[in-house]
Amino acid sequence: MTSFRFKVAIIPAMAMLVLAGCRVGPKYNAPAATVQAPPAAYKESPTQFQDSDGWKVAQPQDAMLRGKWWEIYNEPELNDLEDKLNIDNQNIKVFFENFMEARTLIAQAHAQLYPTLTTSPNFTRSRASGNLGTTANGNFTGGAQSSITSLPVTASWAPDLWGRVRNTIREMQYNAQLSAADLENERLTEQATLAEVYFEIRGQDALEALFQNTVDADKKALDIAQSGYQTGVVDQITVVEAENTLHTAESALTNLGVARAQDQHAIAMLIGANPSSFTIPVKALTATPPPIPVGVPSQLLERRPDIAASERAMASANAQIGVAVAAFYPNLTLSAEGGLESSTISHLLDWPSRFWSVGPAASETLFDAGLRRATVNQYIATYNADVASYRQTVLTAFQQVEDNLAAVRILSQQIKQEQQAVDSAQKFVELETGRYDTGIDPYVDVVTAQTTLLSNQQSLASLHIQQMTASVQLIEALGGGWDHTQLPTPADVSKKLGKLAIEK
Repeated sequence: MTSFRFKVAIIPAMAMLVLAGCRVGPKYNAPAATVQAPPAAYKESPTQFQDSDGWKVAQPQDAMLRGKWWEIYNEPELNDLEDKLNIDNQNIKVFFENFMEARTLIAQAHAQLYPTLTTSPNFTRSRASGNLGTTANGNFTGGAQSSITSLPVTASWAPDLWGRVRNTIREMQYNAQLSAADLENERLTEQATLAEVYFEIRGQDALEALFQNTVDADKKALDIAQSGYQTGVVDQITVVEAENTLHTAESALTNLGVARAQDQHAIAMLIGANPSSFTIPVKALTATPPPIPVGVPSQLLERRPDIAASERAMASANAQIGVAVAAFYPNLTLSAEGGLESSTISHLLDWPSRFWSVGPAASETLFDAGLRRATVNQYIATYNADVASYRQTVLTAFQQVEDNLAAVRILSQQIKQEQQAVDSAQKFVELETGRYDTGIDPYVDVVTAQTTLLSNQQSLASLHIQQMTASVQLIEALGGGWDHTQLPTPADVSKKLGKLAIEK
């Protein structure tokens, strides 16, 4: 009865010991993201330029993109492709499974808070050597046989006195949050890449339509030149020039198929489709960048998943320091063993067959030649590197927003200027064609005017592609439709997972 009372009394004592345990290591406080406070508005925003003409940002200034950001372009086909990407993109699936793996590591770390319970039933039948002598009391032991049946249960528990396990759990939780942010960053990257390639294809279709119209016009010009040559109105050099102009345009038209085919294959890969059976119908680019809710610079820190991932990396590194510091303190292990043991199975369950033992064990490293201190310094350096990486990520984010704001704004102005160049080149062709028809100028002057017009039209189409892709890159730089409230909390990532299925 005394031993029973002792065992009952030790349970709350052990619980109090754990509750009294402290958690060593530095407390985590996120450092400042930048040395200087963010400005009130982006430097390259069109609202900062009084003479800005062209693309405008959305109002109000603090508006943010939400959810399916690509729907801002009002392109139904793009919407369908993005939906397929979110389901079947294999890169996104890789990052999702990495996130699932990171969550299982939390459960593994959490299991260290509890005792381990093991059992190892065994049966042993043995015979002593026949050459053994007699015992002190004269009993002969040679050749004796014996049997032992045991059913032991062993419990072992190392209380988390210094927070090593708790810091490990926090480290795994922060790593899981980091993995969740990486998943969202990869999703945003794939979505933006799809939108960019989509608009590039539409731009290729616009260029193809432009060159097709040019080829058709050159064919008519060649027919007229050949008819004029047959009737003696024009000389042979006019026919040769018309042929050269036609063949040059046809070659350029054919070459456009390379970029379009490759872009089409890229989209197939992004949505998890086989490029051999995937086709996008031809449709010329007609869209213009919509007003994008840019918001204010101070919001950027909450809108980018890569910034969230970088910040969680700092938190994880800080928890690692606590794990390393705990190694300076002694470890306590509480163990107990009990069970049943008998020389015959028939008496195994009898009350006298019971046995037990219980006792604590403590261990402390007395000398390690500076290993623990070096380990702590290693994790401190890792944390400091993560701080620098975090701040660099923030600076890169601001640079990308400013770069693409400038690109969309300046390209919108350049497109207007290039459109004026196209209009003047068109007038040039009309005037030069009239002078050729009246015999004032040779046909080569008409070819020069047509070449100038085609070059300007091609530049205009290319600028439209650049502007649309720059608008997508701006949305990506702003974080798409994501914000920090969508990052799962430590409690969320610690929720119990069911049995994971194996992909076939």
